[in-house]
Amino acid sequence: MAPFLSFFQISLHKNLLSFFFTYVQLEDIKEKAKKLAKYKLCDACLGRQFAKIEHGISNRERGKRIREMLGLEKVDESECWLCDGLMNEIEKFADLVIDALKDYEFNTFLVGCKVDEEILRKEKEIETPYAESIKREINREVGKIVAKKLDKPADFKEPDIVALINTLYDVVELDVRPIYIYGRYRKLVRGIPQTKWYCRKCYGKGCEYCNYKGKMYEESVEELIAKKALEAFEAEDESFHGAGREDIDVLMLGNGRPFILELKEPRKRNVDLKELEKQINEYAKGKVEVTGLRYAKKEEIEKLKSAEYPKIYRVVIKFREKGKINEAVNALRGRIISQRTPKRVAHKREDKIRYKKIIDIKIEDLKMNEATLIIKAESGTYIKELITGDEGRTTPSLAELAGVDMKVEKLDVIGIGDKNEEIEGI
Repeated sequence: MAPFLSFFQISLHKNLLSFFFTYVQLEDIKEKAKKLAKYKLCDACLGRQFAKIEHGISNRERGKRIREMLGLEKVDESECWLCDGLMNEIEKFADLVIDALKDYEFNTFLVGCKVDEEILRKEKEIETPYAESIKREINREVGKIVAKKLDKPADFKEPDIVALINTLYDVVELDVRPIYIYGRYRKLVRGIPQTKWYCRKCYGKGCEYCNYKGKMYEESVEELIAKKALEAFEAEDESFHGAGREDIDVLMLGNGRPFILELKEPRKRNVDLKELEKQINEYAKGKVEVTGLRYAKKEEIEKLKSAEYPKIYRVVIKFREKGKINEAVNALRGRIISQRTPKRVAHKREDKIRYKKIIDIKIEDLKMNEATLIIKAESGTYIKELITGDEGRTTPSLAELAGVDMKVEKLDVIGIGDKNEEIEGI
């Protein structure tokens, strides 16, 4: 017992006796430490097996004290049975991370690592109940150096960027958190889709059918908005998330449609959105306008997608004779209609019956063979079919109630939500 007691005489002098007795039984530490003595472990790997016993000292210092307690010779990291020199490369890994991050703007970061499976197998073989993993130690120690040198804090919940070190090949992979931008857009011209519409034949590769462009349409609302944002943030790619979508031949006017633009792998994160808004509107002039750009969070996408905004439409309709159009309009006001999935979208929508309320409807202008209507309806109402009836799939329809055939000449969305931003709650 003499060597063990002499260790505790040293520990008492260093005010360490309390931590051994507070956290674990003396005999348990002695027994486990002696079992590890048969392995050639460097101080860091030895100390890591008791990492949970006390905070405030490094595993290397903890291992040194345990080694001295057992009277063992010091093992160089390069000859360590467990890490095989890995724990001597912390500074090198930190330099690799700093170099990988040099071209990116970020406020917070996190370090992760990949370690040889053989090391992990050995670690499992000798681990004690008080041990932490070698990966955890590498992440922590590298992170501390990076934080100090770059004067940036680590963030364990939502880091702007994660540096993943492959310790086998000395390579660092970066996982850059996307930037999310919320706004509203107005579509001022007909004939462009909301999002990129890849060729149905080649799916974006380029073929004779799409004139080797890979797309069915030259441009989209998404592309007109995203181009300048991709440039400003130096992002690799983007995704466009809209609160619903209008048909290609429909204008989106009024207060605009809410959207969130997701910018992937951005090198810049601190961009003046007022200036970006100007650049987008200049680039897309006469086609698309954006307003109210602000930074958003990922969680807002789900809120945006699930929100049920009432929408206001202006519809120009044609007919051979008026029929009972005034009576039909009055009959639809405040009424719940039944809509089976329209024929025009049956190939991409579930075939089911939906019940939607026509909140309000009025005639803005009435001519001999034409009328302009203002319609406010629940989210998801098929307005074209509300007018035509879609061969009985929507009932009652304006055409059915008026007793005449009708067709939609023009359709514009002129308002989404009740009071601009208030309905969104995001």
